[in-house]
Amino acid sequence: MPDAAELLAIAVEIVREAGETARRMRVEGVSGVTTKSTDTDVVTAADRAVERQVVEALRVRRPHDVVLGEEYGASGARERAGDVRWILDPIDGTVNYLYDLPQYAVSLAAEVNGQVVAGVVRNPATGAEWTATLGGGAYKGGERLHGSPRAELGQALVGTGFGYDPARRVHQAGVLHGLLGHVRDIRRFGSAALDLCAAAGGQLDAYYEKGLNPWDHAAGGLVATEAGLVVAGLSGAPPGLDMVVAAPPALFKPLHDRLAELDAAGGP
Repeated sequence: MPDAAELLAIAVEIVREAGETARRMRVEGVSGVTTKSTDTDVVTAADRAVERQVVEALRVRRPHDVVLGEEYGASGARERAGDVRWILDPIDGTVNYLYDLPQYAVSLAAEVNGQVVAGVVRNPATGAEWTATLGGGAYKGGERLHGSPRAELGQALVGTGFGYDPARRVHQAGVLHGLLGHVRDIRRFGSAALDLCAAAGGQLDAYYEKGLNPWDHAAGGLVATEAGLVVAGLSGAPPGLDMVVAAPPALFKPLHDRLAELDAAGGP
């Protein structure tokens, strides 16, 4: 297996350069705005430029690896056992980026044999950066992360997000209605990668969301896991499109059970 620390060092270097591109393009003004799945699901010229930059940088450093990016899909040779697949979200939180809200991230993870072994999430607007390697812990600015010590769901500040499809939002609103009376409060910041990192650092006590793609949670999910959180789907499922829940062990079961009762993984 490739060395996770070496893969992380490559990822950090590339993401810092790509983050600077995103930050600079935001200062210059957002351009090339189009939509994807719905009229509210936006993509910008910066999303595309950052993804191209990261893919090209990885080709120079590791030409035989595969890259799965949000905007252009998979590129590179067919995967074989032991190959590295990089999972990239060039700008997670594009709507925030569009509105000049400083809550967006470049997220890059390295996956080997289906398991994420290294990941970095960087917020170019603030310079905050989170890193993790499998079995090596999670860090922000050199400080090791351990998640929240909160043990009661009723005292938990919980992050979440919503899909772009109106029918899905209606279902998610119903879930939120059923959860809100059982937690301290809810926060919706608009970047799954940063939400997972916030949960890893204890700025959120827990986090859940339906509809996340691999690039949304690969790096942030590793950061949360290495900070000691349980990151999973509902009813024994792995984290994925149906549901991602990230919470310290003491909070995971009560949050999981309430979400399952509310059919949070169901609906459109």
